[in-house]
Amino acid sequence: MFDPQFKITNKIVSMLTSIAGAKAAIDRAKLLPKHELRLRRQALVRMTHSSTAIEGNILNIHQVEELAKHSNALKIDAPARDVYEVVNYLAALKYIQKVVEKKQPITEKVILKIHGLVTENTLPKEQSGRYRQGPIYVVRKKFGWPDETLYTGPAADKVAELVKDLVAWIQDSVKKDIHPILVAGIVHQEIAAIHPFNDGNGRTARALATLVLYERGYDFRRLFALEDYYNKARPKYYAAINIGKNYKERRVDFTPWLEYFVKGFKEETDNVKEKIAALQMKKVDEKIQSKIYLDKDQMQLLDFVDKVGKITTKDVVDILRCPQRTAQFHLQKLKKLGMIKQIGKARAAGYVLG
Repeated sequence: MFDPQFKITNKIVSMLTSIAGAKAAIDRAKLLPKHELRLRRQALVRMTHSSTAIEGNILNIHQVEELAKHSNALKIDAPARDVYEVVNYLAALKYIQKVVEKKQPITEKVILKIHGLVTENTLPKEQSGRYRQGPIYVVRKKFGWPDETLYTGPAADKVAELVKDLVAWIQDSVKKDIHPILVAGIVHQEIAAIHPFNDGNGRTARALATLVLYERGYDFRRLFALEDYYNKARPKYYAAINIGKNYKERRVDFTPWLEYFVKGFKEETDNVKEKIAALQMKKVDEKIQSKIYLDKDQMQLLDFVDKVGKITTKDVVDILRCPQRTAQFHLQKLKKLGMIKQIGKARAAGYVLG
């Protein structure tokens, strides 16, 4: 069974305490819907840009933003693989949100689905969303020098068992009351250590860590992008996640990695808190905007319109799993507040952002 060894050092305790304070401030902050939607969209773009850039993707953040808005690969002047990697990561993050909304547990099937989304059209179908069937090595290439093997993953026939053990530990960590941020960090490093797939291990590990955080109420209104922290100083990220030369003789103490992971989370949540504080200090039109604060369901509907471009009564019924009359009530309220406007009539009626 997987039994990660780590110490909750004074440094980790101090940072977790600080994060708890930031979480409370962010959770209770009153944000205008347009500001929250913008911050959430920016976080999604930053997560995707940084997680793919770590692996060598050449798309800049503006191109990633364009794909997040339209998913139109034809408009992006870049290699097809790089475009697919970005579109795929966006799809994986969308899937993660569905898993959380449906309260699905994290299982092997979920992990394989994340990998399948991350690597669609970049790996052969028989490898995408499936465990590797052969050995795997992390190699450093230097021009004019022989390749240097930095890490050797466990044998292919051990992968499924190792992932099952990790999934069992994730579920057991709830009973053991292990802090969600520590669970996310351990999951991140263990997927990187097992290296279960032929490619896409890093992106899968980062997406899975995000899922753990979202699932356990540490989504910070989906305004953070921890991947930014890794991407800003990649050598530090690689050094921190380093687990030795091979899985069998790996470094078993997770403490150094967790100190790095928690520090990054603290920095990112501090940034989010500062952005929110800056927005709350801005003067707004008191007659119109200052009192427009929406509940969770209404923000979810606006988020849908922002992503898809249009919403109908049927969409609201599906999203909130509510009766048609309740769906119509939500839409009319948002319309009255000026958040959305109606296009079309009767059965063809739909709503777009106001």
